[in-house]
Amino acid sequence: MNLVERWFSALTTKKLQRSAHDSVVALSKDIVDWVHNWNQDPKPFVWHKTADEILERLGRYCADVTNTDFVARTA
Repeated sequence: MNLVERWFSALTTKKLQRSAHDSVVALSKDIVDWVHNWNQDPKPFVWHKTADEILERLGRYCADVTNTDFVARTA
């Protein structure tokens, strides 16, 4: 799920924030063109942290925002 979110973030920051569209049709065409170009030379997303590091940071964040302890469980 996070990789899908990351892909939409790339679409937003690299294309949509830098564009202006007069219609939904123009927006749709711009997105389809961007996806086509992305697929011509795709770049995989690379995780730079382990799952344990991510869960530990998430636990600290949850504890900070809720003032409770969060125990991350792994399967």
